[in-house]
Amino acid sequence: MATINDIAEKLGISKSTVSKGLNNARDVSEEMRKKILEAAVELGYVNRRQQKERKALCILVENMDFQTPNQFGHDIVLGFKQMAEPEGWTVDIIPIDMEFQRGIPYGVFMMEHGYQASFILGLTLLDPWIHELRTSRVPTVLYDNYVKENPCIASVGCDSQEGFELAVKHLTSLGHKKIGLISGPLESYILKARYNAYLNAMDKFNLEINENYIGLGYYVNDSTRKYIPKLLDEGVTAILFSHDIRAISAITECKDRGIRVPEDISIVGFDDLPMTAYTLPSLTTIRQNRTGIGKCGYYALSCLLNQVSIGSILLRATLIVRNSTGPAPQ
Repeated sequence: MATINDIAEKLGISKSTVSKGLNNARDVSEEMRKKILEAAVELGYVNRRQQKERKALCILVENMDFQTPNQFGHDIVLGFKQMAEPEGWTVDIIPIDMEFQRGIPYGVFMMEHGYQASFILGLTLLDPWIHELRTSRVPTVLYDNYVKENPCIASVGCDSQEGFELAVKHLTSLGHKKIGLISGPLESYILKARYNAYLNAMDKFNLEINENYIGLGYYVNDSTRKYIPKLLDEGVTAILFSHDIRAISAITECKDRGIRVPEDISIVGFDDLPMTAYTLPSLTTIRQNRTGIGKCGYYALSCLLNQVSIGSILLRATLIVRNSTGPAPQ
């Protein structure tokens, strides 16, 4: 374990200056304090005094709404806090974005605010911090992301492979043979995972894998507007979606075009957002136990804090069959 002496030696300054910098003393310049924090992170220093004074965790949230019960991240945050707070942890919820990450290294942010570990929701493969996490020594759990070969990082999520297999099995039982996929661009770990889960599920049920049955697009409404007619022209009779929001957009697009759901096309989402039970027609979707994901996030973090290195925890997927799927059109 690195010590104040190690930091002082690396920077060529006194131990007292290091101590002041680590504890936010006013007579240390901001520039020097930043150098001290960066050196401390690089050497793997842990501020035990700070940890004794404040037992704190944070949930860092990007690209995800969480404030109200109808939003996707709400139950994940709730599940985490339900586990952490009874054990005496203070849990801060902090929205982040790329600009925020460019402004401060992850390890420095964690040390500066006295957080002992974090649960991160919503990072993409393009985010600055995702690269830093490959070598970070801060105990960290990622939702729907995975960092290889770092014993300080764990992952939690829902089993996409199981979810897509359940969906394809359901659709084939209804007579569907040409099944498409509409997804966002493959710029995140989870979208890549669901893309591969679709391919594997199609292969498992001996269905044709055709690139013309797949649509990848960044903007939700533009994607459905572009790919719904294209996939129908290809003879596709059912479409899987990477997220419920895209599936709901597709239902709206079909209604605007006079395409009947599920008589002309069956639609399956992923996530089971609260609103999916109330769309017209109600949406068949793959459910994630979001409260369970939050609880597993804390469980994984507690393992890391106790020097138990774990890789990935995947919760079981559940197919919720509603009215947006039906027999394949003849």
